[in-house]
Amino acid sequence: MRLLAALAAGLLFGAGLSLSRMIDPAVVLAFLDFAVIADGSWNPALAFVMAGAVLVTAIGYALIFRRRRAPLFASTFAIPRGRPIDRRLIAGALTFGLGWGLVGYCPGPAIAGLGFGLAKTWLFVGAMLAGMALHHVAIARRDAHGVEMRARDQSAAAANRHPLGAQEQEEVVS
Repeated sequence: MRLLAALAAGLLFGAGLSLSRMIDPAVVLAFLDFAVIADGSWNPALAFVMAGAVLVTAIGYALIFRRRRAPLFASTFAIPRGRPIDRRLIAGALTFGLGWGLVGYCPGPAIAGLGFGLAKTWLFVGAMLAGMALHHVAIARRDAHGVEMRARDQSAAAANRHPLGAQEQEEVVS
């Protein structure tokens, strides 16, 4: 049942993106091109879509939290906690913004646009998935390297606390 609910929500989201034409990179790029405001060809449609989404979400949250203690298919609501702004967040935001500004796609509309079969959409999603895989590998390597470095540091710190030092300690044990 949870899978059906997720599918329904995804289809509704995709339909909304299609209806509002946010899966068309030209519409997004026309919004992001502020240089054309003076000649009147700037397209503010994306701002209205965003404002409408924020309004619907705010009303939805208010109604749901007032009427329900838990969601239909989970034991608790999964509400994100505030996190500090760090390098990873800034790098992710910059990467997202660059991709969005250069080609007019972000992940949701790109995936929704796959159904139209355009080669550039498929290329974007392929590159996005490759970037996600590369990020996953880089984080796993960084974490593994961090564990290894912490183990070395702890070993060195333990040796420095011993009155004989690391080398003399090994000789005494042997």
